[in-house]
Amino acid sequence: MSEVEVKAEKIYKRDLIKKITKIALLLLLIIISVIYLVLYVAYQSGRFTVSLDKNLSNQKNVYLSENGDIKERTRHLAAETVNYMDNISIKWLPEEIDTEADGSHNGDNYIAYTFYVVNGGNESVHYWFEIDVDDTIKRVDEAIRIMIYRNGEPVVYAKKNEKTGEAEPDTKMFVSDTVAVLEQRKNFKPKSKDRYTVVVWIEGDDPECKNDLLGGEIKMHIDITEEHLSGKKK
Repeated sequence: MSEVEVKAEKIYKRDLIKKITKIALLLLLIIISVIYLVLYVAYQSGRFTVSLDKNLSNQKNVYLSENGDIKERTRHLAAETVNYMDNISIKWLPEEIDTEADGSHNGDNYIAYTFYVVNGGNESVHYWFEIDVDDTIKRVDEAIRIMIYRNGEPVVYAKKNEKTGEAEPDTKMFVSDTVAVLEQRKNFKPKSKDRYTVVVWIEGDDPECKNDLLGGEIKMHIDITEEHLSGKKK
């Protein structure tokens, strides 16, 4: 074998090793990207909104407030959202998340928003609290968790387990694919306030939190109404 042939073989092997190394690094990067599950949380409007029924506002003198101040009266609130969210565990959420602040107080990989419903009228009223899922992409709602504190009492909501059809552990099931939460507040007395903190995250311990959710998106909003109208259009 000539010296030229030996050198050519060495160059070929060196180039082959470089190509294999580049492919291996690329595959490793893809694997890391898939494992590091990144999800969109809200899109288009960029807001997680809270809206109050005009009948409650105009006729019953019920209104929304971001800080509970009687001077701050509105029928619409908008929470800050996060563009991307990694899956986490409920155990990672701050213990004081309900009381740490009013308004938006998002953290790493979760949305947290605190607001008030205030009865400024002279009569007790009933109202419905509803969270609607407007749209989802890649079924990200399968692993979503929504925790609602009302006056300090938390309840966690999630879609039912896909295999068993039962509620996920320590959660209350979504009402349907388009309605996550629907609860009636009865006997909301005059001059009183209901304090809400809504927390949204991707639960990493959910069996549906899989790589298929990569790039998933979800859009939701809250409605507070005097009456619940089944199948109403948004």
